[in-house]
Amino acid sequence: MCGIIGAIAQRNVVPILIEGLKALEYRGYDSAGIAIIEKGEVRRVRAKGKLVALEEELAKGSCESPMGIGHTRWATHGVPSVNNAHPHACGDFVLVHNGIIENHQLLKRDQSQHHFESETDSEVIVHLLNDLSGQCDGDLFDLVQKGIQKLQGSYALAVMRTTESDSVVVARHGSPLVIGLGVGENFIASDVLALLPVTSRFIYLEDGDVARISTHSIEIVNAEGQKVDREVKESTLEVGCTTRGEYRHFMLKEIFEQPVVIGEALEGRLSNIKVLDPMLLGASGTKIIELTKRVQIVACGTSYHAGLTAKYWFEQWARIPCEVDIASELRYRKPVVSDGTLLVVISQSGETADTLAVLNEAKSMGYVHSMAICNVPESSMVRGADVSLLTRAGPEVGVASTKAFTTQLVVLAMLAVSLGRRFELTSDFEENVVNQLKQLPSAVSQVLALDGRISILAQTLVHKHHALFLGRGPGYPVAMEAALKLKEISYIHAEAYAAGELKHGPLALVDEDMPVIAVMPDDDLLDKVQSNLSEVRARGGRLLVLTDHDHLEEDEYTTVLNIGTVPKLMRPVVFSVALQLLAYHVAVLRGTDVDRPRNLAKSVTVE
Repeated sequence: MCGIIGAIAQRNVVPILIEGLKALEYRGYDSAGIAIIEKGEVRRVRAKGKLVALEEELAKGSCESPMGIGHTRWATHGVPSVNNAHPHACGDFVLVHNGIIENHQLLKRDQSQHHFESETDSEVIVHLLNDLSGQCDGDLFDLVQKGIQKLQGSYALAVMRTTESDSVVVARHGSPLVIGLGVGENFIASDVLALLPVTSRFIYLEDGDVARISTHSIEIVNAEGQKVDREVKESTLEVGCTTRGEYRHFMLKEIFEQPVVIGEALEGRLSNIKVLDPMLLGASGTKIIELTKRVQIVACGTSYHAGLTAKYWFEQWARIPCEVDIASELRYRKPVVSDGTLLVVISQSGETADTLAVLNEAKSMGYVHSMAICNVPESSMVRGADVSLLTRAGPEVGVASTKAFTTQLVVLAMLAVSLGRRFELTSDFEENVVNQLKQLPSAVSQVLALDGRISILAQTLVHKHHALFLGRGPGYPVAMEAALKLKEISYIHAEAYAAGELKHGPLALVDEDMPVIAVMPDDDLLDKVQSNLSEVRARGGRLLVLTDHDHLEEDEYTTVLNIGTVPKLMRPVVFSVALQLLAYHVAVLRGTDVDRPRNLAKSVTVE
């Protein structure tokens, strides 16, 4: 979603703002801008489109200041345009905003005396601050604290005032915001990646916090207006962690990182025969496991598909009841929560708005405890859950999730084993799962070696407008994730169905122009899937079958991609990697923006 950067220093901060915005490009945006205080006046430079357009505007004249804020916008209210781009200004005030102000129409009615230059919800905030400055005494820090009391919705704000050129004031509710600490300078951003070139020391603001940042000090008050100290944390991320290296796209780089990051997800969490609970969940997590009788998984998008896959493991391996819901549906459904239900929220970023909202309401809903499965240790979700299970995938820049998804599957498999010990999972079965988990890095490497073959198969899809994915059992959510990947980055309309549902409607779509991609592992459902595929052949459909079955033959209707011998219980992970490569190569052939597909954002921090 939108990105925020800000700095106050004893040097020109404009280059810092631009580099920070470049680091935030992966989140998705359609316009960008910066604002500085120059000779007691606000100066804004904004542009529609990519950052290069903003840089071209900046190159038209000198732009220097020791204090400034910047923003990349992903349109929610109002079309992409220069006027709708942040920062927004009114009188002495200028600000940037991430989030959505739900009562902006009501606030706007009270601001009829103002001229609005944009269609955004964000602009009402800067007019609100301007009005408050004429109604009451107080500096910028006081005015922001008063102003946010009138806001409903989510926000991360960074505000400057021409009459106070010694500080930037920020506020956070529902949207992430961090403070970066320097020597004689300090910074703010919506993502630590934007600040890695200038600092590795961060303060993560909590919901309701308002902070005043100057060159030599940080002052923070909480939602009650009380002064608080927030812990300073040292980031282990490196500056080069978000470069493509030898790869054409971040997505391809992240696909090929999967053998390594899966190894990282497993590191220290397994013995030769079992999952090590203290290393996986810690002492508090182990205690929570003892109280758990059933599992409720909540997630969005790719993380939702990871949860659907894990449902089979919880129920088939461990015999634990498990439900999986889309966060935006569950939070408004008023679910009936059974005693002893563990809420498991899954998110790559840990800032997904709908999933975070469910977590925040977990106790009032009746969940016994909450667990976050996440890739970002300092995220709101990790900090808000009772216990967390980190995926250790490292920064994922490509909008279409790859390594975050497979590492989510890996940690969910370990969690299923850990929980299953209290129910029907035997020590022999646990040892089998552990052995297969350890085989995963080499099995994924084996699939990556098929990259050339998969790139050739992609040519058969490049001119198609629709595609149908089929799977059964754990292969069904794998098919769902594959369809999502293809539609996200190639813009081909793709849908996934449980293969047994084919004859109940989707078969009407099948003809020689509708490619059907089937996930067909050599498992107990193999014969069933083969029967479903016969229905496709009988209608003249064209099949691409992914399998680890040794004797599946090709014919005029059927192309087979054999991914080799894989760990049987871990097939969803391995098959997913092959399907990621397929989607990637189709998108490249179609010439789309693979890493930043249109209309999408990496971290969805608004409802």
